[in-house]
Amino acid sequence: MVDIRPFKAIRYTEKAGDPANLISQPYDKIDPEMQKEYYQKSPYNYCRVILPMEENKYQIAHQRLEQWLKEGILARESEPVIFVSRQEFSLDGKKYERTGLIVALRLYSYSENMVFPHEFTYKAPKADRLNMLRAVQKDLEPVFLIYSDTERKTINFIDEVAKTKPIIQVTDLLKVKHTVWIVADKQKIKQLQADFSGKSMVITDGHHRYESALTYRDEMRSKVDWTENSAFNFYMCYIVPVQEKGLVVLPTHRLLKEFKLNSEVLDEFKRFFEVTEIMPTVDALEQFLKSHFNEHAFCVYSGLHAYGLTLKHNEDVYDFVNANVSKETKIFDVVILRDIVFKHILKTGQLNIDEHILYARWTTDAVEKVDRGEASIAFLVNPISAQTVMEIAQQHELLPEKSTDFYPKMVSGLMMMDISANEKL
Repeated sequence: MVDIRPFKAIRYTEKAGDPANLISQPYDKIDPEMQKEYYQKSPYNYCRVILPMEENKYQIAHQRLEQWLKEGILARESEPVIFVSRQEFSLDGKKYERTGLIVALRLYSYSENMVFPHEFTYKAPKADRLNMLRAVQKDLEPVFLIYSDTERKTINFIDEVAKTKPIIQVTDLLKVKHTVWIVADKQKIKQLQADFSGKSMVITDGHHRYESALTYRDEMRSKVDWTENSAFNFYMCYIVPVQEKGLVVLPTHRLLKEFKLNSEVLDEFKRFFEVTEIMPTVDALEQFLKSHFNEHAFCVYSGLHAYGLTLKHNEDVYDFVNANVSKETKIFDVVILRDIVFKHILKTGQLNIDEHILYARWTTDAVEKVDRGEASIAFLVNPISAQTVMEIAQQHELLPEKSTDFYPKMVSGLMMMDISANEKL
């Protein structure tokens, strides 16, 4: 069974001011403009910890946390607790709610088959977060995971807690409303821990943070006397049942900087895809994708022109796919796009983020980036369901980077967890 624990959370006090001025988007979603905006909002905004502007950012983050604790801007819970956290948001005119638990989850190596990744990771982001962990000895932002609860035991627990009075209600820059409830009752927590017997988890967001935490755990084990209850054996996680109706996954569109859509490329597309010219508008692009869901369909946008691509159903194409597409995950659009369109047709080679390839969450953003000349061509894709992500991860299969976008991201600054050498859970 996965081991979840309550923890003595460190949170902002009333002395810090309005929570709306304190929270921030996750560190990897903060661009330079947002960073400036957060700095202006408050001298205690969480961006100043997770992504300081200053050059010696790890040292600065550590100094700020120590100072804020000393000044009473931050304070530690007197007893271990868990949290229920809900995000309310709108998408395409429809309202959603996503609710889960914030707990300390024991760190498991992937080989233990308790926690599964679903995407590849990069060295640089892991090194960055590892350096931050070493400096601050705190889990600053949660890893987001999903699990299955067909018996609805944990779902019923969450529903009951959400009927009580919350401790935090705040709306972020993206108009997402965050509500947090606290649970300190030891018996209720004990029952919840039992309800996780036999469950496993799949990381949806925060792979780099999780893997950095594993490295940090192993470093600490080699340096200090430790027990299974040492806090650095755990990580602060937001865990959501896959049955949650508000578990929304958005597509991540790909934009290439150095490749053009010309007649030769179109002819190559026609070998593998049914190619349909469509209006070069956001509505037309989105409509094509929606009407060809589960058909291995893409849209290509180059500014003046747009096309819909649907994988052909013939023997030659299937033979090529079987021979040239990553076997484990060849049924997924992003893999076919990478292996047939990028590697075989365009011969892109290694694509580095920002240098060769950009990613966009919204169709509008992808179109605008091409129109502004930031990229030469955009490939638009359909999303993958949360259930599918869970199933492939538990089969030890990995999707290409940026294959999923669980929306919205968890806001940062609601709480953190102490993982210093002497901290126990």
